[in-house]
Amino acid sequence: MSSLFSRVYKPGFVRFALNSWPPFWGSGIKILSISADFRQVKVRLKLRWWNKNANRTQYGGSIFSLTDPVYALMLMGILGEEYYVWDKEASINFIKPGKGDLFADFELHSAQLDQIYQETHGGDKSFPEFVVHVKDQQGTVVAEVERKLYVRKKPKYREDGEVSESRA
Repeated sequence: MSSLFSRVYKPGFVRFALNSWPPFWGSGIKILSISADFRQVKVRLKLRWWNKNANRTQYGGSIFSLTDPVYALMLMGILGEEYYVWDKEASINFIKPGKGDLFADFELHSAQLDQIYQETHGGDKSFPEFVVHVKDQQGTVVAEVERKLYVRKKPKYREDGEVSESRA
């Protein structure tokens, strides 16, 4: 993130940008709220005629997309321009069909952030893992998504002076 971008990287801007982003908008995904400190995000996946599968329930790809950039964007908002934050890997466990609108609540806790800061302090990489439950309107879990991220200080902010920007 450039310095200019970090000045505008605020919850309201991120929410507007994601809600205007064609992959989210077209899939029926909407960011309902982002807390001022980027630690909580609420998202909805609206069931529309074009995102139904052959069984007339939520398309699995849309359910997976619902969770795609959220934790990375939250960490970018918290850690700022000193860090690279990337999605590294993810998996989804479909538990039951999503027959209506679906919801996901994302939350980052202080202990998780402390661990990331501790692991990256000397220039090392961190691979934090998160689990988010996608629920229907009644609060029943329809899918569980595990996400692993890559987090590392950018070379100019590392104490070890390392210049490599390798993601592996």
